[in-house]
Formats: sequence, C-alpha cells, structure tokens
Amino acid sequence: MNTKAYSKPRVGLYSTGLAAYWAQFPSLHDRLVSYNEFIAEKMGQWGEVYNFGLVDTVDKGIEAGKYFNEHNVDIIFLHAATYATSATVLPIHQRCQAKVVMLNLQPSDRVNYEKTSTGEWLAHCNACPVPEFANAFHRAGIPYKVISGLLGLEKTPAVSVANETTCNRPEAIRAWKEISEWIRAAQVKNTLSESRFGFLGNTYSGMLDMYSDFTMLQAQAGIQLEVLEMCDLDALLKTVTEEDVARKEAEVREMFTISGDSPAEKLAKKPTAEELEWSCRVAAAQEKLVEKFHLNALTYYYHGADGNAYEQLQSGFIVGHSLLTANSVPCAGEGDLKTNLAMKICDILGVGGSFSEIVTTDYIDGTILLGHDGPFHLEISEGKPILRGMGVYHGKRGSGISVEAKVKSGPVTMLGVTQTVDGRLKLIISEGESTKGTIMQIGNTQTPVKFSVDPDTYFERWFEEAPTHHCAMSIGHNAALMKKVAELMNLEYVIL
Repeated sequence: MNTKAYSKPRVGLYSTGLAAYWAQFPSLHDRLVSYNEFIAEKMGQWGEVYNFGLVDTVDKGIEAGKYFNEHNVDIIFLHAATYATSATVLPIHQRCQAKVVMLNLQPSDRVNYEKTSTGEWLAHCNACPVPEFANAFHRAGIPYKVISGLLGLEKTPAVSVANETTCNRPEAIRAWKEISEWIRAAQVKNTLSESRFGFLGNTYSGMLDMYSDFTMLQAQAGIQLEVLEMCDLDALLKTVTEEDVARKEAEVREMFTISGDSPAEKLAKKPTAEELEWSCRVAAAQEKLVEKFHLNALTYYYHGADGNAYEQLQSGFIVGHSLLTANSVPCAGEGDLKTNLAMKICDILGVGGSFSEIVTTDYIDGTILLGHDGPFHLEISEGKPILRGMGVYHGKRGSGISVEAKVKSGPVTMLGVTQTVDGRLKLIISEGESTKGTIMQIGNTQTPVKFSVDPDTYFERWFEEAPTHHCAMSIGHNAALMKKVAELMNLEYVIL
C-alpha cells in the first residue's frame, strides 16, 4: 500500500515512579527506565516517539506536560511502571490535551513467589496505581483509555527473579496490537489536520445526503478545504504536453487491462484510441491540479449545459482519479465530501478505500454487490482492473472510459461517514468478506461482500443509522482500528 506520503504521528510516552523508592530499592529506578526504553523503541516503528522518561514527582509532571506541548504530540501513553501518586500524573494532562492511553503492562506472567522481595514486587505492581489515575482523570474531566496485558520482552533481564520473556504470550500480542492501533489512529488525526481537500465543481443535484457544510467538516475533521472551478482544471489541460500524455498512457497500460467489447452491455465497448488519449490527457491535467493546489484528496462532480466544453473534460475523469486514488490522493465522485473523508482515513491506515455504493443483492450467494462507476483504489484490486469505453455514464451526461474491477477476496471493512441531525459527523463501520463471486461486465467496479448476517438484516441495520448512499471499502477487518480513529477525533461511531 502506498502510504509513503504520510509522516509518522508524534507519540508522547512517560513511565510512572515514586521518588521515595529509589533510595530504598537501588536497582528499581534503572530497571523501570529499561522497560520505558523498550516501549519507546517498539513504538518507534509506528510513530515519532517523544519519551520523557520517568515521572516521579509533581514537578516532573508539570515539566512533562510542557514537554509534550512543546512537541505537539498527537497521543500520550502513560506507562504505569510501578506505583505512583495520581498527583504526579494529573498535571501532565491538565497541560497537554492529547488523548491519554494508560499502559498496564506487567513484565512477567507470574512473580516468583518464593524469591520475590519488595523491590522485585514493585517492578510488577503495574495495575496498582491505575485505578487512582483513572479516578483523578475522571474527576478532572480528562478522557482516558487503558490497555492491560504483558510487556512482551524477548529476554529476561538479569536483575529479575521471574520469567519476563513474554513476547509470545497472547496477553502481550494483544496489548501491542492495541498500542499499534492507537498510534495508527493518531496518524489519521495528525494527517487529516495537515490535509487539503479540493472540491471541484458541485454536488450531484438532488442528492441530499451528499450536502455538507465545509466549515463543519474543517471544524470536526481538521481538514482544509480548497474550492476549485472547472476553469482551474481547463487552464492546466492547455499546458499538457504530448510527453505528459505518453507518460500517463504508459502508466495506464501498466496498471490496467484494456478491455474488448462487453458481451452483456452494448454501451460498454473496447476503448477507442481517441478515448484513451483523452483520458490520459485529462489525467495529466488532474495530476497538475493536485500539484498546483497541494491537494491530499479531491471531491468532484460537474454538470453543465449541453455542448459545454467542461462536459467533455469531465468525461475523462475516472481513469486519472483512479490513478490519484492509488497514489494517496483519494478522489470521490458526485460531490461526496464525507465519503472522500472516509476514503482518506482508509488510505492513511494503509487499507485502501474505494468509492462504493449498493449495486445489487445476490440472494443465492447471500452477498451484497458494492461498487461504483469509479474511481477505484487500484492498490486493493483483485488482479488488474479493466478499462471499458462507456457509451453513456448512467445518470450522468457524457461518455468515456470507466474502470471495471473487484476488491481482493478476503476480509473487508466498509467505512461510511454520515451526518447526524445535530450536525455531527458519524462513522458507520462494518466488517465482511469479499467473496470470489462473479461480477457484471458493465464497466463498473463491483465486489460481492458477505456479512455475518443475511443481506436483509444487514440492510435494515445499516439504513437505521441514516447513512449516505456511498461508503469506502477497505481490505482487512479494521473495526477496532476505525473505532480508535473515531474516539481520537471525538466523532460518533457505530459498529454494525
């Protein structure tokens, strides 16, 4: 998956301690520091870690809060390394408002009951202060989450009398999966706050579910909005060279299979040389538009008068927008900005995010076909996508080339973004399985998806959440991960 465009999130980390312990138990301080450093190193594979080290006094807590603010961290992990008073940790989170996740990670799966001293026990009493921290955070109005399990060391330290080699224990594996998901979720929040979404043209007339308040989206998702006109793209189209077109055609031929005529749909033909050239020319202009306006995502739709030159321009959109979507600039049609946000979230997480809606239901196989006439996320395709020439775009003016493809067989997750009656964004999340079922040869993307319930039950549950009629399809079962994204961004969510 192409996620190289995304910088790592800024992760804050500190471990707890009590200054009174160090003189009483001389080896305890360094032992806890080594645990802290292990956590920091492991977290470094997902984020840019700002590790304050041990916080063992109120003054250190105040200093740590300022440290995390200075580094503008996206999330803070509180490692409960041993008992500490809540007075040492509360000042941190009163000064830095980043989401806090407490880590209750015991080094050993069991203490050595016969040989454990008080100092040894204090290295294993990780859960002891967590209720006190939770109580203080709750009364201070600070939201928090807790991950419990084993630390997951690969080797027992010489200082320990217990077995601390726990990396293969399920309690360690689960805990680190949770930690990685929180950091990946923080990357979404971080990246969206630095993302510019282009809105080109307008919204498909009459699709009331598509309409959104730009300010509301910026306020709740942190994205920037750039309102674009078709003349912006048309001006760049005039600068496209033959070399640009040839480069795009080479890219298209590498990524797509050029179809013959569809055996079922008379309007779906082998793309003509003229259609292919035009799609590549427009794709080159689309790339220039993204570069000129520094776009990280693009929502688009255009409907104009008959014979309008911009109508011809928009007929070449789908190929270029599919190429952009595969290159971490997701593009959503019909002016659906909320689904563009869903696609961007999926892409940041490295799980795709293809523009989809309900196509039809297969009651024999118990699957729902989900897809659209484009754009498609090429990185999650089952084989090479097919390009078909379309005599007409259904429900829209114009004709041109469309993408026919299917998402990889296996686990998938649908992510919808809707808007509640009180103007809040809401994530609708559901997991299913992309099957190897057949699809129609009509120039549209389609993926047969089987959910854990029958299609009608799924429909009824889905529709009761007041969704938009589009959603983003991602690969993998990502509900737990997307839930964390919603919680970090203070968005409502539901998992079907």
